[in-house]
Amino acid sequence: MPTDDLELADLEAQPPKWLPVNRRRFRQWRKHFLVFLAVVGPGIITANVDNDAGGIVTYSQAGAGFGYTLLWTLLPITVALIVVQEMVARMGVVTGKGLSDLIREEYGLRATFILMMLLLVVNLGNTISEFAGLASGMSVLGVSRYFIVPVGAVFVWGLVVKGTYRMVEKVFLVACLFYMAYPLSCFLARPRWGEALVSLVKPSFQFNSNYFYMIIGLVGTTIAPWMQFYQQASTVEKGIPTLGGTSSWAAR
Repeated sequence: MPTDDLELADLEAQPPKWLPVNRRRFRQWRKHFLVFLAVVGPGIITANVDNDAGGIVTYSQAGAGFGYTLLWTLLPITVALIVVQEMVARMGVVTGKGLSDLIREEYGLRATFILMMLLLVVNLGNTISEFAGLASGMSVLGVSRYFIVPVGAVFVWGLVVKGTYRMVEKVFLVACLFYMAYPLSCFLARPRWGEALVSLVKPSFQFNSNYFYMIIGLVGTTIAPWMQFYQQASTVEKGIPTLGGTSSWAAR
């Protein structure tokens, strides 16, 4: 075999020097991608699941009572939602603790107890609205509320008590697919697109109590208290590492 062919064969037999570097980069990219998915999962659930029965009623009342004039509020509310979700996710990653733990450490047991009791009341009201929405929605299909509400309660009880966290998270992620009906219904409603786009970027104010109460309702139904506690706890549960490579579990 000629000398040139032997040298070529040796080069083909030996792995290229840049291969370890590429493998290292691939592993780093894969690690960052998995961390991204771990963060996105709770974020998707938190952002979508709050579009619940109470949210649908509030948005419907805003549209029916004020038309397009409240569309401009969606932009600052969305920015605030992004900031809040990003903030609690960062706190979960850096501290490795849930939001209630941080509140207790910073403000004491009494303040934490009061906040938890208020959160319990708010969550109870939110749960009641969910079952009311279930009864109202299924009544459109002719299903009795006296049947569907107990069935829904048993399903939720079994999911929470008997299911694992991963199972509950998967159910939540699948449930998020139902919110694809939102953009579809937007087109099916055939709005006046020109007027809607103008109202989205041009704020308009009405100086009456109903208008301001509705703005408060839109903010409250979009950025609910339970979201912060769930997302930070979910972030901690996944043990998402910081940029330095340390898992949030190590901060405990």
